[in-house]
Amino acid sequence: MARYRGPKTKKSRSFGESIYGFDKAFDRRKFPPGQHGNTRRRKQKSDYALQLMEKQKAKYTYGLLERQFRNLFEKASSKSGVTGEVLLQFLEARLDNTVFRLGLAPTRRAARQLVTHKHIVLNGIVTNIPSCHLRPGDIITVKGKSRKMTAITDTVGGKSDVRKFPWLEFNPDKMEGVFLEYPSREQIPEKINEQLIVELYSK
Repeated sequence: MARYRGPKTKKSRSFGESIYGFDKAFDRRKFPPGQHGNTRRRKQKSDYALQLMEKQKAKYTYGLLERQFRNLFEKASSKSGVTGEVLLQFLEARLDNTVFRLGLAPTRRAARQLVTHKHIVLNGIVTNIPSCHLRPGDIITVKGKSRKMTAITDTVGGKSDVRKFPWLEFNPDKMEGVFLEYPSREQIPEKINEQLIVELYSK
């Protein structure tokens, strides 16, 4: 399936923030991309442009395609509760995002690769679908033979700290995590204005 594989720093600069995590190149050039850099005078964006940009930011942050994102929004809008918050909860409940949050991979793109290459086990079953929707109580583990992979051991032994995500529980010795519950909006650290996305799709 097609994925965005273009320059990540350029995409972050277009949104004005490092949506893919720490990026030294972005820190050096935080102005929008383009021939004239930060010397060009930018017009004030319309309401529609702001709504579209927020949707694009969420889409690129979590690594979804347009149809996937639209389907997830429709699923969120059919549930009870605040649609924008439910949408973010569904995004956080994706298997690839949870692998990233658990600290098993340095980026969501790397987490997606671990899942598609069958290194991740969900509730005792090897799962290679990154978009798999988790439910409270689901157990995520690294497959036995994959636990000694340098890519995983280096990340787990690094600075990652799952304790800042209270909806998850992780045992580094067992390489096992538990999806405890859907996070509240206050717990999700992504700087996304979900209300603008709801307004865009409500037109």
